[in-house]
Amino acid sequence: MAGLSLQCAACKAQFRSVEEAQGHAELTKHADFQESTEPVLNLVCVTCGKPCRTQTEKDLHTKRTLHTEFSDKTAEAAKPIVLESPNVGASTSGNVSEANPARNEWIVAEMVQPEVNKELLAELESMGFATPRATRALHFTGASDIETAVSWIVDHEDDPDIDEMPLVAAETGNTAMQPLLTPEEAKIKAHELRERARKKKQEEESRMEREREKERIRIGKELQEARRKEEQQERERLMIFRKAEKDEERRAREKIRQKLEEDKAERRRKLGLPPEDPKPADSSPAPALAPAPEEEKKPFLPIRPASKAEQMRECLRSLKQAHKEEDANVKRAFQTLLTYIGNVVRAPDEEKFRKIRLTNPSFQERVGRFKGGEHLLELCGFEKDAGGEFLIIPREKVDNILLQTASKELNSAIVNPFFGIL
Repeated sequence: MAGLSLQCAACKAQFRSVEEAQGHAELTKHADFQESTEPVLNLVCVTCGKPCRTQTEKDLHTKRTLHTEFSDKTAEAAKPIVLESPNVGASTSGNVSEANPARNEWIVAEMVQPEVNKELLAELESMGFATPRATRALHFTGASDIETAVSWIVDHEDDPDIDEMPLVAAETGNTAMQPLLTPEEAKIKAHELRERARKKKQEEESRMEREREKERIRIGKELQEARRKEEQQERERLMIFRKAEKDEERRAREKIRQKLEEDKAERRRKLGLPPEDPKPADSSPAPALAPAPEEEKKPFLPIRPASKAEQMRECLRSLKQAHKEEDANVKRAFQTLLTYIGNVVRAPDEEKFRKIRLTNPSFQERVGRFKGGEHLLELCGFEKDAGGEFLIIPREKVDNILLQTASKELNSAIVNPFFGIL
């Protein structure tokens, strides 16, 4: 069977003509070529039209471009190899390197730069790629677009000869790697690829815009819901504040009423009047009564003893009124007292919570220097020890209900801005 290609004995590369083998020998210094009955593959990419000469070249093209459909036109391009060359007048032996020296003159034929697309070359150079590197990319890919050439440069940037200008035989130029399309077909193909890329870009932009719109709607709903919750919480806080104000106002009115009644009873006592106004006298004369003993002449005062809660409230009110100019420090004292009492409620068995050193600088700075601070703790059950150095509440005297009442009064004094004013 006639030879269909020349095969390099060193790297097993196949070539369609002596000129191609000559270019390979000049680039690689390989000089041993043999005639082969296997044709050079001609696998044409259906998508971009690039011809691939080997299965490895096809795999690399698929990896770079993701094009997987190829048309096998090897049979159409397979022709018997012609070993004669204008510079060679010897016989066509199978092993070229074994022929006489005159037959190997084709090895030193003139080598020139390959012809590539000037516009694409200029565009690659404007992107910062060196001329040899850009020329290699366009030559070895037969690229008709920038993306393929750039991908080739990225994949081969570590090659040792990446910045060397490629050379081909002067007689063949770049015929080995020219695309199998006419200029008109290449233009049509390039136009189709551009349109496809433009449509793909438009679809991607539309998809991204839809995603952005969905994200804007989602964020808007979240902000609206957060604003609604914040307004609801603000309304609840306002209702609690107003309720506390009304409770404080009611307690103030009740206290004023009780004070008026006590003052009225005290005035009647000083004037020697009975606790209540006497009823209208009957028309019949009343029988004479024996004078009452001295101890029975004391008038009865209808004054009920103040409860613990009222005593605590009065203590806190007096403390705040006595230090009107130190509102922030008074509030800090109330919070410190609330902490002491809360610790006892939460852990009544902890002795460290039931014992307060009166000489402690922190206690004196926050509570002790205010008149009424120690008194409130005593109302809660704390007692001074024998040396007067500590306030201690025995475990058996811990009254959770009393301590919770004190916590409630302290909390009211802290949150109510009108506490102690009325």
